[in-house]
Amino acid sequence: MSQIPFIDLAKQQGRILPEIERRMSAVLKHGQYILGPEITELESKLATYCGVKHCITVSSGTDALLIALMSIGIQPGDEVITTPFTFIATGEVIALLGAKPVFVDIDPKTYNIDPTLIEAAITPLTKAIMPVSLYGQCADFDAINAIAKKHSLIVIEDACQSFGATYKGRKSCAASDIACTSFFPSKPLGCYGDGGACFTDSDEVATKIRQVMNHGQDRRYHHPMIGLNGRCDTLQAAVLLAKMEIFEEEVTLRSEIGAKYSAKFAAASNGKIVTPFIEDHNTSVYAQYTVQIDGRDALQPALQAKGVPTAVHYPVPLNLQPAFANLNKPAGSFPVSEAVANRVMSLPMHPYLAEADMDRIVAAVCSSMENN
Repeated sequence: MSQIPFIDLAKQQGRILPEIERRMSAVLKHGQYILGPEITELESKLATYCGVKHCITVSSGTDALLIALMSIGIQPGDEVITTPFTFIATGEVIALLGAKPVFVDIDPKTYNIDPTLIEAAITPLTKAIMPVSLYGQCADFDAINAIAKKHSLIVIEDACQSFGATYKGRKSCAASDIACTSFFPSKPLGCYGDGGACFTDSDEVATKIRQVMNHGQDRRYHHPMIGLNGRCDTLQAAVLLAKMEIFEEEVTLRSEIGAKYSAKFAAASNGKIVTPFIEDHNTSVYAQYTVQIDGRDALQPALQAKGVPTAVHYPVPLNLQPAFANLNKPAGSFPVSEAVANRVMSLPMHPYLAEADMDRIVAAVCSSMENN
């Protein structure tokens, strides 16, 4: 049986290959592989797209988060509030600076951090809140920003899965003090390697981000602060510029496919499958199409045998990762995150997913559940 692609970068590339080749050829001709003119062009287009003053491209989504924290002066012993239901990078960058990730459980419908639980986690050591806009849907930023303002905290959106989504009419990356996204190849807007970006309306923060991502220098060989080599390379910018030409269309296609998926599961599964819940004031870019399902671990090999690949984002909450054992947050500390982690399963999702493949996926999932 033929395998359905989990994502289909080849089909996307087929649409824009001449533009990719044209832009990459231009880089090869001018030879400015680091901080070439495509970087400036891309940053301008990304900032305009999101509706923010500054975009600074960097080497990865992980580095974007790290650079953002460094730009606001996070130090050893500081605390940053975030969610345990996310990729390790979110907590990792906090710990790398010697700061402490303080986890707050998630909303059971959106899987994003639960704002009603944040204030109780704030201490005199808290310096920032880092909500994750998971699976392509923004966190509740009005509520989060209100709490942050009350306690004089910085809000950094981990938008590594949500570039292109909206929150109450605002683009993801434009609803907080700083935002960070990833251009990993499988992301809604992805390059052909690693890449990322930071966004802010603050001139001061933007200046510091640019310094941090370029070895802490404000001019050549003058380093007022410690930084890192976090630059986005010009060839990746060339790829992203080509993809930006069709990105808005792909965002629309993702939204339509996500809605079709949910309608098909609602009709076929008799309510046994929990499909993504999207708040009325949000749009999702569906970085993943993730359902909750009983018997997931047995279903995955059955689906693979039917040519339907799956993934789990994420099977182990950060509080239960060995790397964070020092936080002393054992099983049961975050019951919603832990329960969801045992049930979520991501299905093939990309802008070019054919309806026939979608029907085949839905049928395979439902029949496998019946036989499980």
